[in-house]
Amino acid sequence: MTTPRTLLYRHPDFTGHDMTPHPENPERVRAINAELDRRALLADRSRPHWNPASDDTILRAHDRSLLDRLEHLTAAGGGEIDLDTRVLPDSLSVARIAAGAGIHAVDTILAGESDTAFVLGRPPGHHATKSRSMGFCLLNTVAIAATHALASGLARVAIIDWDVHHGNGTQDIFAARSDVLYCSIHQYGNIFPGTGAASERGQGPGAGYTLNVPLAPGSSGHAIVSALETTIVPAVRNFRPDLILVSAGYDAHEADPLGGLRATEQDFRRIARLMRTLADETTGGRLIAILEGGYNPAVLARCVADTIEIFDTPLL
Repeated sequence: MTTPRTLLYRHPDFTGHDMTPHPENPERVRAINAELDRRALLADRSRPHWNPASDDTILRAHDRSLLDRLEHLTAAGGGEIDLDTRVLPDSLSVARIAAGAGIHAVDTILAGESDTAFVLGRPPGHHATKSRSMGFCLLNTVAIAATHALASGLARVAIIDWDVHHGNGTQDIFAARSDVLYCSIHQYGNIFPGTGAASERGQGPGAGYTLNVPLAPGSSGHAIVSALETTIVPAVRNFRPDLILVSAGYDAHEADPLGGLRATEQDFRRIARLMRTLADETTGGRLIAILEGGYNPAVLARCVADTIEIFDTPLL
């Protein structure tokens, strides 16, 4: 039996929340869609249809106060959360659609309809903490997907975050939990948000279930791949997750304007193969990627398309 191709979660409203010339703008997903079309990766691929995330599903990961603030700013016609993060009239709606895609991807994969999925949504989410939107992020899509997976009966979920920025929000949400292993490899030093030291290992019942691998500015793609192979992959194997979620940021690329690492497109292909192999070994292939950063649209588009081609390819 042939494994179905990777589910791709695309939506016309992902070109909303338009903060151009802000680096997190709709050109990111437009470039991805154009590259997928150029490579014929959209032909004969089923398109999932899903609902925006409900309050109940969002509040598994976030405090009511965070959602209340977003709704208040929306009702007021928009406003600033911080210097980097703004709410426009359609922003919360777009973020709910992205979070709903993560939820639907979990449901579809748990139903056995596919093994792999990629949520090609925006805005990104991994900086949104339990109580605060920040760093371009309104709702934490990967955290909402993880809490939904656990509420659906899974015992353990691993989150691997390879964005150049540390996912402080995801770490915050799961810091005291032992049913989610949060692993992040990121630039540490001279970069937002300033968290993600190796000493940050979780707290209380979650102690030991946060794994940070900080890299110095200027570190190569080889350093990223090596750290994944030697530190993160063994930890995930030992954790034995039922599902792997990936915060898939591509801003560690050497051409990205917001990062300071030196990964290449070949490095990201190696990373995608590592994830596909790890999922095959630990979860029966269950693997969901959720788009985070990547602010050179042309590079982002090629890297995302490469990842999808690798996810589509059955392992030998």
